[in-house]
Amino acid sequence: MCGTCGCGSEEGGAKIVMPNAGKKHQHGDHSHSHGHDHSHDDHHHDHEGHHHHHHAHSHDGHHHHHHEHDHDHSHSHKTVLEVERDILQQNEIMAARNRGYFDAKDVFALNLVSSPGSGKTSLLERTLKDLKDKISFYVIEGDQQTLNDANRIAALNVPVIQINTGKGCHLESDMIHDAVKKLHIQNNSVLMIENVGNLVCPSMFNLGEHKRVVIVSTTEGDDKPIKYPDMFHTSDICIINKIDLAPYLDTNVETLRNNALQVNPNLKFFEVSATKGTGMDQWYDWLELQVKEMSENH
Repeated sequence: MCGTCGCGSEEGGAKIVMPNAGKKHQHGDHSHSHGHDHSHDDHHHDHEGHHHHHHAHSHDGHHHHHHEHDHDHSHSHKTVLEVERDILQQNEIMAARNRGYFDAKDVFALNLVSSPGSGKTSLLERTLKDLKDKISFYVIEGDQQTLNDANRIAALNVPVIQINTGKGCHLESDMIHDAVKKLHIQNNSVLMIENVGNLVCPSMFNLGEHKRVVIVSTTEGDDKPIKYPDMFHTSDICIINKIDLAPYLDTNVETLRNNALQVNPNLKFFEVSATKGTGMDQWYDWLELQVKEMSENH
């Protein structure tokens, strides 16, 4: 179980699967041996146990019991923090390795994050369909279960691999490292990583990407950036999707933008409708410019 967010993968770790291949590839390297087995349930049990021990004694002259309880309780918190720090440190090491690999091969990597139902996969599909003749794309799909999204991408004849995280609620850099090895990414290309639908935990895990893109739809309301500030704070791009539905909703797009800018003044915005195609050209122009600049800088 992950000591950072409480999630846990299935026994054996996350599974990397090639869509339409019929054979599942076990992701053996990610065994969660770096601390993910630290259970919050155990911590809670200890917490209750210490309180029970403390209250079982009278307070007259037994102050040493109180001090012992405080010491044990703080030690338990310290252990959780140490595990969390270790998890994130190990993730950062592999993220740096991923980034070095991407830079060496002129691969522009994007980490797409959102809550479920934002239209993330639809946006990705439309982008691939419209630009695949101009740009060489590779895709890593992250989901807890199923190959559904990966199969949708494979139908576009774009190389794609699925990472099923089981009970895990985010992708981690070592999963990306192993998936990339199976994708055999060519130089001068774009890697699109569609993260697990979640606006909390993926914000803490750097995958080695060049840009993090948070997608939020008008159907989600205009207070998402305030509710989930860490995700918007760590993102570079904010795509407001389903802009065509805004006139029929209570959502105020200007309020949504302002809320996001309060969290991160450096966010760059694109207002689009992935289904209608509205605003997609501006997103495409930005993406092509990033690829061009990366090629020129190396």
